[in-house]
Amino acid sequence: MRLRLPAKVNQIIDTLQRHEFEAYAVGGCVRDSILAREPEDWDITTSAKPEDVKRLFRRTVDTGIEHGTVTVLLGDEGFEVTTYRIDGKYEDGRHPAQVEFCGNLSEDLRRRDFTINAMAYNHETGLVDLFHGMQDLQARIICCVGNPRERFGEDALRILRAVRFAAQLGFHIDEDTRFAIRELAYTLHKVSAERIQVEIVKLLTSGYPEMWLTLYQMGITHVIMPEFDRCMDTPQNTPHHCYTVGEHTLRTLNQVPADKVLRLTMLFHDMGKPESRVIDETGRDHFYGHAKKSEEIANKILHRLRFDNDTIRKVTRLVRFHDYRPEPVDREVRKAIHYIGEDLFLYYLIVQRADTTAKSGYQQAEKFARIEAVQNIYENILRRGDCLNLKGLNISGSDLISLGIKPGKQIGVLLEKALDKVLEDPIYNTREFLQRFVLLQYEKIE
Repeated sequence: MRLRLPAKVNQIIDTLQRHEFEAYAVGGCVRDSILAREPEDWDITTSAKPEDVKRLFRRTVDTGIEHGTVTVLLGDEGFEVTTYRIDGKYEDGRHPAQVEFCGNLSEDLRRRDFTINAMAYNHETGLVDLFHGMQDLQARIICCVGNPRERFGEDALRILRAVRFAAQLGFHIDEDTRFAIRELAYTLHKVSAERIQVEIVKLLTSGYPEMWLTLYQMGITHVIMPEFDRCMDTPQNTPHHCYTVGEHTLRTLNQVPADKVLRLTMLFHDMGKPESRVIDETGRDHFYGHAKKSEEIANKILHRLRFDNDTIRKVTRLVRFHDYRPEPVDREVRKAIHYIGEDLFLYYLIVQRADTTAKSGYQQAEKFARIEAVQNIYENILRRGDCLNLKGLNISGSDLISLGIKPGKQIGVLLEKALDKVLEDPIYNTREFLQRFVLLQYEKIE
């Protein structure tokens, strides 16, 4: 088998080989190349010590030198070059207490997580596959290198990575590996929130986000997101639904594009239902106020997992409004755009379509028709350039002050009243009308 390596990767390997060191592309980049996928980055493993690598290349950065990793800079690209190593004992379930450099490629490959990530390649030797990674790629299996309990005991994050790789590649997980995951899922409490965040985003934005179910079945969500487990146990005895809250949630995930904000929104949109559920005298379930409760839960989890503020803002806002259903008339849609935000309104419509798709067939055609009508009105509003926020008003705070209105909180109150009027009908968005309107409102306040 001959793989295509980027010219700069070949340059690094050739330089090391010319100086009598072994060097190979290794890990995920080899796996992805075999699968005809574009590797995110290219890692190189070598018998050269870090000081040798630094001597042979003019521009380097000590990105992980204590573990043998030096980043070689060629042009505007960086490539991690790591010395063959044997990991010492993992005392915290996350990091080896020490590493030992070695001159043996097979020992270096032996410490890696999964067989499909334990292959190395260069043009001179070809593919080095000591643990049947190629066989597992062909069988579409995620299988640990050696004893899965040892691999997961070394780094508990590998438990989550196994499911994430299965979701990204459309593979299934080897039975021994699955058994070890169930047995050791509890050890994920040792892993930092930031590392867990990265893995769940990769899983959710994969081609098979519904494999979130595997996290539940293996006891992983019980550790990293127990709020989801309650959803799986919460029925929805209502004509609008035919699945539990959790099953409905899973069915919405692949109904939206592979976008982080959208997939997270669908994961959280009904998470407040277990706490909001009430049963009436006929046995029918109601979930009053569940959107607000879901927003609170989403906010809590997103902060717990150290998401950035922009993601938290967008996801929680979409969760809050996911069940908001404006009538398909201009004034109601203008108000909805204002409340939800112009930047999120198309996302909101995508969320509502996905939510509706994963419900029962009860009144489904009518629900889709309303969403379609709202989108048509939204597009017309944008085309006309209707005022949707304070920036679009033909009157400002300084205008109000020039009319004799005292500076203070009432300026903001009056501007909001003016905006409410304009959202009702853009015909009111003239300087003359708004001056008269705010003065009248000011007299009422005074």
